[in-house]
Amino acid sequence: MKRLPPLPALHTFWVTAQCCNFTRAAEQLHITQGAVSRQIAGLESHLGYALFRRQARGLSLTEEGREWSLRVQQVFGLISDALEQIGDRRETLQLKAPTCAMRWLLPRLMQWQRERPDVPVELTTSVAYTVDFRRESFDAAVVYAPIAEQSAEARHLFDEQLTPVCAPVLLAGLQTPADLQHQVLLHPTRDGRDWALWLKAANTRLSNLAQGHHFETLDLAMTVASQGSGVAIGDSALIGEDLKAGRLATPFELKVPTGMAYYLVYPAGAEPSPGLEALMSWLVSQAQCGRRG
Repeated sequence: MKRLPPLPALHTFWVTAQCCNFTRAAEQLHITQGAVSRQIAGLESHLGYALFRRQARGLSLTEEGREWSLRVQQVFGLISDALEQIGDRRETLQLKAPTCAMRWLLPRLMQWQRERPDVPVELTTSVAYTVDFRRESFDAAVVYAPIAEQSAEARHLFDEQLTPVCAPVLLAGLQTPADLQHQVLLHPTRDGRDWALWLKAANTRLSNLAQGHHFETLDLAMTVASQGSGVAIGDSALIGEDLKAGRLATPFELKVPTGMAYYLVYPAGAEPSPGLEALMSWLVSQAQCGRRG
């Protein structure tokens, strides 16, 4: 098997073959004309035949030179494609989040992509509140878990605090919690536990608690509430964008903590990449701004 020619010399040949001029090749490669000439001469010596014809009016490729030019162009084209494709896969962060967090997370990821297009994020949503990094190939995930001392790989975003939400058109009919008796209650869970928890804290009993509409996800309940079809119970931290846009309103000041919280986590024992560290720090700061607001 013949010994392969040195890669730097092949690259110099490829650039020189495109312009057939040592001076212009040297300018593109940021080396001297003499260095270009020596590398080409060394490559020709290695191969045992000339690649260029040196003429008074300039350079031209020999037949062997034209063959090498086509082959080398293919090789460096493949290397260039690999750099772009593999680099893109590595730089794109894979993030998982439960659908209930979308109202908070999605606008912020859109802002992140505007501010940091160099760190793209691919988001996968799930009805699950947890992640198993041993079986799921994500760089990080937003999880919903009990408030407790978390591992070093967990970053706290915000605690869950429940409060009723509705379309602004319903506000006039909701002066006290007892007025909920005359509204359609929208439940983000099948068991109605969220409404029960808030009503207990509000010291209010409703005969229509078991009635109303039940939904599989919080996001769906919020969407129906924004259409004026009833009053939902939801996490105040997740609906900030809807409140700002006037799609939803909170008729009462009472917010009831549930003992649950949202965390941003990454695989145990892993060292976050600079891009992931930047994204996590930014999301945490966004959550902190929301808590202060």
